[in-house]
Amino acid sequence: MLKGLALTPPVIGRIAIGRVAEKAGRRLPEKDDEFTLTSQVQNKEGWVPHPVDAQLRKEPGAKLRGIPVRLLFDDPDLSLRANYTMFDRATGRPLCVGDGESCKRVTLSGMQALPCPSPAVCALAQDGNCKPYGRLHVRVDVQGKAAGDLEPGARTDAGGDELGSFVFRTTGFNSIRTLSARLRYLFAVSGGLLAGLPLELRLRGKSTTLSHRTPIYYVDLTLRSGSTLAQVVALARQEREQQAALGLNQAALDEAARRGLALGEFEESEEEGVGVVEEFYPDSDAEGSGDGAGASPQPAKDTSGPISLRSKLNRRQEALAARATATGDPGTSHATA
Repeated sequence: MLKGLALTPPVIGRIAIGRVAEKAGRRLPEKDDEFTLTSQVQNKEGWVPHPVDAQLRKEPGAKLRGIPVRLLFDDPDLSLRANYTMFDRATGRPLCVGDGESCKRVTLSGMQALPCPSPAVCALAQDGNCKPYGRLHVRVDVQGKAAGDLEPGARTDAGGDELGSFVFRTTGFNSIRTLSARLRYLFAVSGGLLAGLPLELRLRGKSTTLSHRTPIYYVDLTLRSGSTLAQVVALARQEREQQAALGLNQAALDEAARRGLALGEFEESEEEGVGVVEEFYPDSDAEGSGDGAGASPQPAKDTSGPISLRSKLNRRQEALAARATATGDPGTSHATA
């Protein structure tokens, strides 16, 4: 087995609530108020829609604001991977990944384990390029029935791939916090049977002072309409008993996934990182992305007047000085390290 290569859950599609569009010759994140399921293939227009996207819409052109899903794993931290993450904007390589207590950081001396004070007080993060970054892996149930209408062991996942997942990526604080809380509550109340629960991803909106009272959208994970907590837990227990009788071992799957993720220092490759930077880490003067439709709260921009070239250069120099202090890198980018 290759060392240094993290084995992440196999991905067969993407779930997004935004897109990257070209504006004035620049590719920038664009907000949206619905889910879109895409394949992993792009063309000139963007990501190619996955066939499941059309199947889930009640009628052509209808807004998709709920997706019936199941989880691959019982462990909440395997289904939702969330860290403070900073990428090299030129290459897409992860530079620093932390959890608020400790981090792994690329320096001229190699990979180092360092304290992680969180982006608000980290010298390396003062340019705004370190954000909470989450990846939620789910199986999509095409039929999307309520728990009371599902037969135990019924096969409803998209494409019949029971180990393939759709990934929802986000830098939105609201989505990460809500999904983390839901997963832990459901894990506790079901006795750890997360992988057997029929659930639904839902798009929710709210307004805040930081959003200037305009709606921002985030993702929630709930029971399906028409289901009760007692029903879904009973169904999960019945399915787990049937799986055990057939020789299927969910605990072993969780452990295999856990060991696979531990093989690499970082989970994102350079190839994936370039797309992530484009969609979720736009230039500081570009519109925030967050989930692709509602960013993590950002400081208000100074609109007192145009920013001169000298001011931009001074800001850039200050950011580089902070990075050099934090990493010991006197250069302008870790891409040359």
